[in-house]
Amino acid sequence: MKIIDNLEKIHTPFTNAVITIGNFDGVHIGHQALFHEVIETAETIDGTSIAMTFEPHPIRVLKPNHHPPLITLYEQKAELIERTGMDVLICIPFTREFASLTAKDFIADLLVRRIGMKAIVVGEDYSFGKNREGNIEFLKACSPEYDFKVIVANWIWMNRTYADRISSTKIREFVTDGKMIEAEKMLGRHYQIRGKVVIGRDRGGKVLGIPTANINLHDELCPKTGIYAVTLECSGKQYNGVANIGYSPTFKDHQFTVEVHIFGFDDTIYGEIIRVNFIQRIRDEKKFSSISDLIAQIKQDIANAREILTT
Repeated sequence: MKIIDNLEKIHTPFTNAVITIGNFDGVHIGHQALFHEVIETAETIDGTSIAMTFEPHPIRVLKPNHHPPLITLYEQKAELIERTGMDVLICIPFTREFASLTAKDFIADLLVRRIGMKAIVVGEDYSFGKNREGNIEFLKACSPEYDFKVIVANWIWMNRTYADRISSTKIREFVTDGKMIEAEKMLGRHYQIRGKVVIGRDRGGKVLGIPTANINLHDELCPKTGIYAVTLECSGKQYNGVANIGYSPTFKDHQFTVEVHIFGFDDTIYGEIIRVNFIQRIRDEKKFSSISDLIAQIKQDIANAREILTT
């Protein structure tokens, strides 16, 4: 997949471009359906399948103090879109200046003249342009003048009820409630966070006898505090483990951490990036009356996680 991070790098229109546009946070099953529709349409006209997204997320520019955490940071989003088989990803640097572009100019100057759009695939609630003045009816009204086709993709539902419509908002709710199995069904994969391994409070191995890898989160969505069965990717290899998210209430520092005990692993990996996939939440955090009680519970958590990950 070709990735374009600046419109100035597009010197000639693409051949019979078929495009879908959105933030695609999570690249969930609904987004994937859009991409497959784009790919199939492009194949029928010997065209180019294109996804257009924005970085940073528009809400972070327009409402900097009221933006939700991201399900997928840009790097992961690009990886997931590539897996669908799209030809091109265009990532537009989102600014207030870009936000002031009218819907008509967005279609005429950007989509048609610069990109060469011959068809656009959008969801039922798609809107665009300054003050979100563009919508599906506007696209259809412009299509004869600019010679492109408008394809409206149907919503993807879990159980055919409105409450089960797949959406980034619903996935955020599941993740923040610790409902990782429900989130997986909408994502089409396990929810993942990724981060650099940092030096922690140096008590996992020394105090508890159970070493952990600590990672810092930045803008991504954090699962509910508690203990989770996880899988993870480190240095190109796959491992199983158990993760703790929270404030370690048995101790007194009340510092938020994400810690992962990796089964059968004792390498030093400070500074490396690991990817943690959340399979199932095991329990809430709990304050224990003694370190020995905490150690006993962690060993039970490890046993529970092993059982979850082998069934």
